[in-house]
Amino acid sequence: MPIRANEATADIPVIFLTSDDDSDTETRGLEAGAMDFIKKPFIPDVLLQRINHIIELTRLQADLAPMDYRENDEWTGFDAELAAEFAKELGVTPEFVEINWDKKTELLENGSIDCIWNGMTLTEKISAQIDCSQPYLLNSQVIVMSKEDAWQYGTAEECQHLLFAVEKSSSAEALLSEMKYRYTAYPTQKDALQSIVDNKSDAAVIDMVMAGYYTANNPEFSDLDYRLSLNDETLAVGFRKDSDLNEKANAFLSEAFSSGLLQKTAEKYGIAGALPESL
Repeated sequence: MPIRANEATADIPVIFLTSDDDSDTETRGLEAGAMDFIKKPFIPDVLLQRINHIIELTRLQADLAPMDYRENDEWTGFDAELAAEFAKELGVTPEFVEINWDKKTELLENGSIDCIWNGMTLTEKISAQIDCSQPYLLNSQVIVMSKEDAWQYGTAEECQHLLFAVEKSSSAEALLSEMKYRYTAYPTQKDALQSIVDNKSDAAVIDMVMAGYYTANNPEFSDLDYRLSLNDETLAVGFRKDSDLNEKANAFLSEAFSSGLLQKTAEKYGIAGALPESL
């Protein structure tokens, strides 16, 4: 696909719009780097929504500090550095690509990508679809609100009347939907926090790792705090079923923990408190 081969246009999201209903054509399109595949005839309003969704997904993937984000046109972050070290150990050059997160397992299965290393929450559903590494980072969904309000709430149940902000299609959205709490979904976790500052939401539910990073490093969020957790999660790396990369990744993560690489990298990005006690 020339648009992907051209450095100037490589990051532009591509959507295929076609009357071809052959499943092989769809697979080839996704393998070539398309983020979505829409068949004719289509509904204009639905098409527009899907285009907007792709735009927001692309923005999200480029703003996932401290895990994976762009800095001076290079990918960096806790996950990005670990992935690069793993690739170095394998003797290969890593290629970081932005994907439609909703299609991550499909892209993995059809060979468009070889690995998902981007703050992926380990769940029973994802474990049934792909091979997952041992957990390498602890996480939870936490309630973030103004420091002035945070002290008033001692349990999650006491917060059930609040209007929450969450990241669209996130673990937080699934959790609040199950709990039947009121919420508004935003494109990114950062946008969810911004909604508190803008008085559009009373609180936000986001990843503990992200909450710690944003409240400590972004001046606009310095008046926000989090004290309540809704669950416990772990993060893992994903590979195709029966791939030998999973075993190698587990060995790499164990060695990175033993050697101190994991701790050193976590400290660099301010998330050392999220490391497990052992691997």
